[in-house]
Amino acid sequence: MNTYVTGNTIKALREKKGYTQKQLADILLVSDKTISKWETQKGLPDISLLEPLSKALGVSLTELFSGEHITNKNQSANIIKTNFYVCPICGNIIHSTGEGVFSCCGIFLPPLQVEENDDSHIIQIQQIEYDYYITINHDMQKNHYISFFAYLTTNRLQMIKLYPEQNPEARFPICGHGIIYAYCNKHGLFKKRV
Repeated sequence: MNTYVTGNTIKALREKKGYTQKQLADILLVSDKTISKWETQKGLPDISLLEPLSKALGVSLTELFSGEHITNKNQSANIIKTNFYVCPICGNIIHSTGEGVFSCCGIFLPPLQVEENDDSHIIQIQQIEYDYYITINHDMQKNHYISFFAYLTTNRLQMIKLYPEQNPEARFPICGHGIIYAYCNKHGLFKKRV
């Protein structure tokens, strides 16, 4: 596996973009001889130039390293493949509509995995008029509480952030079938279909 950018990749992406070596060099504020060295495998770009190089060539860093241009042909998207990430240091919640690589407070965040339901994390759902009223029988202490509820359908995500001094409840307008999520800061992510 390639662990750094190859000269062939740089040349192919430069030519695809329609740049001469001189034009790319001018964008990166280096000499055209530097670009030539990279493309003939006689040198490698400095790590500080990788991000400007990827931007100049119109590709992501991942594409630059792999040498493959990735074209998203799926124009319809799918929100159901949602992932949640929570920083264990500051508590920030990150939501993505697919897999991603995220970090917060200097650490890599893995996606939350849904836990098996247990007696202390049963999500209760009542329909009240045009809303789902969500509760969970859970203590809300400073070091152990429900951090958020989320309601995910095929076309939207609604989320309510909770704090230890609040009751573990939320109310969401009904938007169709979907999944209710509850996140306990000690035991993880739980879900129930609606």
